[in-house]
Order: sequence, then C-alpha cells, then structure tokens
Amino acid sequence: MAKLIALYKHPENKEAFDVHYFNVHAPLTAKIPGLREMKVTKVTGSPMGGDGKYYLTCEMHYDSLDALQEGLRSPEGRASGKDLMGFAGDLVTLMIGEEA
Repeated sequence: MAKLIALYKHPENKEAFDVHYFNVHAPLTAKIPGLREMKVTKVTGSPMGGDGKYYLTCEMHYDSLDALQEGLRSPEGRASGKDLMGFAGDLVTLMIGEEA
C-alpha cells in the first residue's frame, strides 16, 4: 500500500481554512481515481506540550505507488493539486510512503 501524506501547519484563520478544506478540498480529493481511503486528523497537541507544529494531517491510501501516481496525474488529481496550492501551498508538506 502506498500513501500520500499531507501535513498542514497552523493557518492564520483556522475557521476559513476548515471551511475550505472540508467543503471544497476534501470532496475534490475524494474523487481522485484509485484513492482507497482518506484519513484526516486534526492535531490537538504535542506530547511535548503546546499546539505542536501541525494543525491537520491527511493520509491518502492507494493500492500501489503506480496507482497513487496515476491518480495524481488524473484530471481529478490535478484539480485537487491546483486547489491545494491555491489555499494552502505555503502551509502544506507532502510526502509519499509505503507501509513497512
């Protein structure tokens, strides 16, 4: 299984971020072909105390790295990427991984 992992830093306006993320971006992303599961987590704190570095994480699961890459190249994947860069390009770190 391959994963695309998105880590979002704390936005200046959390309410506006949430409205866009959950009402626009997540539904766009959910349409990407080959996406098997999408897990979104709001970070509530750090074991070291405080808010921690990240506000929200998203794990997108695909059957394989090829399926992930095909999904990202699809029209739906490109639409999701364009939206992401428009509202959170300066907040997000993206990683690709495989289950160990």
